[in-house]
Amino acid sequence: MIQQRTLIAASIVGIALAAAVTASAAGRPGLSPKEQLGKALFFDTNLSSPPGTACAACHGPEVGFTGPDEAINAAGAVYEGAVPGRFGNRKPPTSAYAGDSPVFHLDAVTGNFVGGMFWDGRATGWTLGDPLAEQAQGPFLNPLEQNNASPVTVVAKVASSTYAPLFKQVWGPGSLSPANGSLAYERIARSIAAYERSKEVNPFSSKFDAYLDNKAKLTKQEKDGFRLFLGKGNCANCHSVTPDRCSERPLFTDFTFDNPGIPKNLENPFYGMLEFNPDGADWIDPGLGGFLAKVPDYAQYADANIGKHKVPTLRNVDKRPDPGFVKAYGHNGYFKSLKEIVHFYNTRDVPGAGWNGVPWPLPEMPLNVNTADLGNLGLKHAEEEAIVAFLQTLTDGYKSVKEDGHKSDKD
Repeated sequence: MIQQRTLIAASIVGIALAAAVTASAAGRPGLSPKEQLGKALFFDTNLSSPPGTACAACHGPEVGFTGPDEAINAAGAVYEGAVPGRFGNRKPPTSAYAGDSPVFHLDAVTGNFVGGMFWDGRATGWTLGDPLAEQAQGPFLNPLEQNNASPVTVVAKVASSTYAPLFKQVWGPGSLSPANGSLAYERIARSIAAYERSKEVNPFSSKFDAYLDNKAKLTKQEKDGFRLFLGKGNCANCHSVTPDRCSERPLFTDFTFDNPGIPKNLENPFYGMLEFNPDGADWIDPGLGGFLAKVPDYAQYADANIGKHKVPTLRNVDKRPDPGFVKAYGHNGYFKSLKEIVHFYNTRDVPGAGWNGVPWPLPEMPLNVNTADLGNLGLKHAEEEAIVAFLQTLTDGYKSVKEDGHKSDKD
């Protein structure tokens, strides 16, 4: 059994575990002052106009830092901002395990665009050198999200907050002065990014991590799912198992962009927001291609990338406050369970295939659909179930046999 585990672990491109194991044994440290400041900003409901909408409103820790409202997830899956009746156009991606996303660029070898933040990569990192910090600047000023009039407005709110002294401790005297508004706004974003990179948000405490540390055993179904993930399921082609630079653990994304052929989510309220969406029900999410069309150096690649969205991490993909809690999947939240989206990836191009007796609808964007890695994989029902079982091992907060006092894993 030990030899089998070693062979499986070795298949994920020779992860070097020694440093990670040492860090794990030492326990999770507390937040640094900058991370604590970022946490205060992340959960502050006064940083919207009108007040009431924090970053955590769309990125709840109890669901892996994505959409925390079950009723919303079960329907349109996009979230209402600070102004009642204004909704975003895409499902909130997770803000966890995102700190290793590189500055947005065109890979000269593969021809793929890589990195950035947001589903379309538009938080490039070109300005701050950090896509995660640039992403943190976006929602504060977005009229569909926190709806602030300007960066100076946000800075003024932070200056009047209870944690303003902590901000000055971290960034120095005068760091919240209106005269330094642009720099203060940048530091707000960098503080949030620091929290989003912290051990609290990225604990690497899943059963899979315990397995890599030889502190847990995968069940037969989970092992089968891992093999399928690496092989027949083609999952690792995009949800890479190459270890990240810092943790030496896989993040289960290659930070590229893809169009899996996901259907429209007809319950998305953005279709009815004509003030911000003049196309109404005819609107089609252009994804990466829409962003590239606005960048002169990359506009020539826009058509080839229409409909592509960033490949998300699969860590905490099944994290939820209770087993029945509904999460949404895909850039528009069309899918409502892991079983559904895995079945879609397996059978999208199989005639008559669908979900609950309803055939799969046509893709929202029929151009650039990935037909090489998914659509007709030939997975049996039990193999789909095994992949889902493996994905569930990526949920943080796993309690080992030693921690919970009884044996819960089977060989």
